[in-house]
Amino acid sequence: MSGEVLFTVLVLAVGLERLAELVVSKRNAAWAFERGGVETGRGHYPVMVVLHTGFLAGALVEVWVRRPDVPLALAVAMLVLAVGSQALRWWCITTLGRRWNTRVIVVPGLPLVDGGPYRFLRHPNYVAVVVEGVALPLVGGAWITAVVFTVLNAALLTVRIRTEQRSLDVAVAGGVPA
Repeated sequence: MSGEVLFTVLVLAVGLERLAELVVSKRNAAWAFERGGVETGRGHYPVMVVLHTGFLAGALVEVWVRRPDVPLALAVAMLVLAVGSQALRWWCITTLGRRWNTRVIVVPGLPLVDGGPYRFLRHPNYVAVVVEGVALPLVGGAWITAVVFTVLNAALLTVRIRTEQRSLDVAVAGGVPA
């Protein structure tokens, strides 16, 4: 089986994982709204969806068009990082439980989660996103996708993290995020 086919299988598996995340996210959003959850950051959410969809599609297109020769050591190292980023992401999801979401929805009055990876980092899921953004495309040698996604994602995360942090700060202080 060619490297392009193996890479396609990997990217499709990640795509299926993303669909599973959306199912969990939708269920958790309903739970949060039933408890008075307030959503912020709606404006950047469609940009995030397009960027992450384009990331997967871009990596596939780049690998099939350029057909790069990827050193085995690089492919394996990047695969380990990509799998590790998935593990970190699901550690975040399971730690937050019903509070995890792809959107910024905060239920006022709930304390901040400080267990799991949140013991060590304020936004560990975004570490997973950044690592995956570099590692996944490089498994197949799609360095252009890795660079473009990383730059665009850095801009998006600047907005996303500020939005999320403001909402959490207001909720912890006893207010309702605007």
